[in-house]
Amino acid sequence: MSHRLLFVGPPGAGKGTQAERLATSHGLLHLSTGDLLRAEVKAGTALGKEAEAVMNRGELVSDALVLAIVRGRLKDHGSGWLLDGFPRNLVQAEALDTLLAELEQPLDQVLLMELDDEELVKRLLARGRADDNEEVIRHRLTVYREQTAPLIDYYDQRGQLKRVISTGTVDEVAERILLALA
Repeated sequence: MSHRLLFVGPPGAGKGTQAERLATSHGLLHLSTGDLLRAEVKAGTALGKEAEAVMNRGELVSDALVLAIVRGRLKDHGSGWLLDGFPRNLVQAEALDTLLAELEQPLDQVLLMELDDEELVKRLLARGRADDNEEVIRHRLTVYREQTAPLIDYYDQRGQLKRVISTGTVDEVAERILLALA
């Protein structure tokens, strides 16, 4: 199995659940950008303080800041890793390529977790979060498709993309992931 992986897919497809499970079972460093940002803030690092100030203003953390945090985690980690939630668009993918080339840790494979919109909406509504209503969810799916479609083509053209249908139980999806990455 590959040791440097990227998980992409729409909200609700199970990326976080499956990434955590795969990372644990295969001894990979799991890098979720949201978790990384929260960890930097909690640790009170310089990058964390910068990220906290941006988030407190209700703004998105810059690509440069996210890349700096990812660089910090990968530079001393020669064994395998799994990126979850970054990059989200083509500009970020190109910046990540540059970073990985500098670190001499090229990306091996990209796993695209796919699920139809109706199932995604059902899953996200079932989470019961206050900000998850059908209109907001459908908008998030539209934004995801607009930003991520070029990213999917980018990795597909490079021969790095593997597709996994994310319906079924957690175990069934995990089995499909292992088959795709074999």
